[in-house]
Amino acid sequence: MNRRPILLAVPTLTAAAALTLSACGSDDSSEGKHNDKIAEAGTGAEKLASPSTSAQTPAGRPKIELPSDITYEFEWQKTGDPQKDAVLNDAEQRIKAVDMAIAKQEPLDKAYRLYSEGTAAAGSQEYIQEFVDHKARTTGLTRYYNERVDLKGDGTAALVYCEDQSKAFNKFLETGKTDVTPVTKDSYVAYAGTLRKNDNGVWVTERLISERGSEKCRP
Repeated sequence: MNRRPILLAVPTLTAAAALTLSACGSDDSSEGKHNDKIAEAGTGAEKLASPSTSAQTPAGRPKIELPSDITYEFEWQKTGDPQKDAVLNDAEQRIKAVDMAIAKQEPLDKAYRLYSEGTAAAGSQEYIQEFVDHKARTTGLTRYYNERVDLKGDGTAALVYCEDQSKAFNKFLETGKTDVTPVTKDSYVAYAGTLRKNDNGVWVTERLISERGSEKCRP
């Protein structure tokens, strides 16, 4: 993909295929230092480590647990607007939930489906399945920055942000090998999403598109 699986070169993400992963690595090999136990060959799944979310999980929302070698830097700032901050929080949970589904090798995992619907959910499922097909998952550090949230009159929210995949890689479950790849312009991805608050108070991502190698996201 570009950023993670077997060169699972993530096809240039389209509106339907948008998801936060696909590894374009960096020259930082710290990810390779983490050696989570690989489950028996053929199972394709690993034991998940302690939750990477805050200690408090809102009622009705699944706890997100990830292997200890999957880490994030969310540089998203609190806006002071409760609605905008909720949009950012739920977008962050969706990102982590997709990584959890990949780690669990579960293309229909309920957590990411709680945070996404429509083409975004379909794209996530397809993306996760690609990792499952290659018996791979994500590893390393992913950074998110340059966010902007706009609340629309129709009740939706527009969210744009950047992703730095330069320290994120593909890890193959049967061998435990991490594919450390060089940093290129494609390590930086711009995203634009549309979210809507559902009846349960969750800001669900309905549509997500991306531009790999975006100039506005490159250092």
